[in-house]
Amino acid sequence: MRAVTWQGKRDIRVDTVPDPRIQEPDDVIVRVTSSGVCGSDLHLYEVLGPYMDAGDVLGHEPMGIVEEVGPGVTELSVGDRVVVPFNVSCGTCWMCSQGLHSQCETTQVHEHGTGAALFGYSKLYGQVPGGQAEFLRVPFGNHLPIKVPDGPPDERFVYLSDVLPTAWQAVAYAAVPEGGTVTVLGLGPIGDMACRIALHRGASQVIGVDIVPERLERARRRGVHVMDLREHGKKLGDAVREATDGRGTDAVIDAVGMEAHGAPVAQAGQQAIGLLPEGAARKLMERSGVDRLAALEAALDCVRRGGTVSLSGVYGGATDPLPMLKIFDKQIQLRMGQANVRHWLDDLLPLLGDDDPLGVEGFATHSLPLEDAPEVYRTFQRKEDGMVKTLLKP
Repeated sequence: MRAVTWQGKRDIRVDTVPDPRIQEPDDVIVRVTSSGVCGSDLHLYEVLGPYMDAGDVLGHEPMGIVEEVGPGVTELSVGDRVVVPFNVSCGTCWMCSQGLHSQCETTQVHEHGTGAALFGYSKLYGQVPGGQAEFLRVPFGNHLPIKVPDGPPDERFVYLSDVLPTAWQAVAYAAVPEGGTVTVLGLGPIGDMACRIALHRGASQVIGVDIVPERLERARRRGVHVMDLREHGKKLGDAVREATDGRGTDAVIDAVGMEAHGAPVAQAGQQAIGLLPEGAARKLMERSGVDRLAALEAALDCVRRGGTVSLSGVYGGATDPLPMLKIFDKQIQLRMGQANVRHWLDDLLPLLGDDDPLGVEGFATHSLPLEDAPEVYRTFQRKEDGMVKTLLKP
């Protein structure tokens, strides 16, 4: 089959690799019909190379048609249409029973001390082959895939794999009060969708912050009060307070994470680590890795006293110098973590009807053949061509 593979830093290729096969009784094989490219994929493209091997298959936002089922699968049949969550979760362990599918005890990666395995996301999370491919082996076929109806286009459902539950959890963790206010830092796919969900859930004001004009305009059209970080810089907090009676917003969602703009020293450190041999680079990241904390520092500045900061952007540094005095003094609550995809389905599925309140069917800016993946990664990383969300079509 054809699949998107990692070959080195900023080196993504589409190669012919072996077809997946049934390995466990409850496995299913899915013929992928759509697979999203996520901002988290760019961490593999740029920063997390020490945890990758040449030939690793990328992608964690797929959906498609069941082609084959193992003898232990009772909940799905060949021909069923399914979305595959990015967490590889068993659905039956204690963590899954608590709605913490991202911490699944069956698939936790003990070698690296991390939570549930993820599709297409490095040795840190199990090195499970991903879904930017023609076919995908999906374990736990009775509990993991999400069966969806035939008829509507893939764009109606594909974001159940990651974008929708990640954005929904970000807003839920932000604990925005009814009629409250929230700032969303970063208007990529997750930040954009978090703005839409916050407004849908009753926020009176959503402030969206980014540096890309097309992303700002896209959010503005959805009723978001946008702020261009290039204009406000380190005075962003002052601008947010001015728009909120001098207090700051009730909550802030950091949808940027470790590759925020700014922090040149941390950026140089990340780039230097990428030049080291794999073993040395991995040890250095695990012991002394430092994120670019510009977005988190902005979040702590923009939130009101007693407010909540919700982190959905990925961080990976081991020795980040957190501003603990500010966090303590402002009595800020912090919530964060990988989205627990299946936990949020009851909230999300009713929003995927024909009325489409979140605009999922117009959410993708690009829909391109799988073979175009190398150029997609380059364009997305450079924030060019108005690219916010791309779906690859095998």
